[in-house]
Amino acid sequence: MGNLVWHEYSRLISISASAYAVWCSFFALFYRKFFWDFVGGTLRDPGGLQPAPSAAIFITLIVKAPIIPIITAVIALIILAVENPLPQIKGMAIHRSLILRIVLLVFQAFFAVLFYQGTNACLWSLVAIVCYMRAIALGEKIEEAKDNRGKGGRA
Repeated sequence: MGNLVWHEYSRLISISASAYAVWCSFFALFYRKFFWDFVGGTLRDPGGLQPAPSAAIFITLIVKAPIIPIITAVIALIILAVENPLPQIKGMAIHRSLILRIVLLVFQAFFAVLFYQGTNACLWSLVAIVCYMRAIALGEKIEEAKDNRGKGGRA
């Protein structure tokens, strides 16, 4: 059996997490809920759980104006553009940088965990971060396929 290529494995996980982050961000535009509203909240008989006053900034940025889901969608689209490289990005150093991918995934995980629909995208982004860190620890590099330039789809 062969060896696991960690950056390819984490690339696939990152694509899945980012696609899910785009979907959940779109879904969060219609069903807005701050995920951590139960921390320090007050349970009232008619009205259910009321978020704590300290969560007012998150209520504003997620429920009243969905800025955080939009930021999450933009970051996820950038990650998708790097992971499934656009033709303009394919030969650049931005495509070969594993550190940049980890940084983008950290931001995606941070913003996705704040709203209710983004928790799964956050968890899978964290898994992709760990796999990318393992790839870096093993010294893996993303090589350019210089031999395949200009050959198109011919076999």
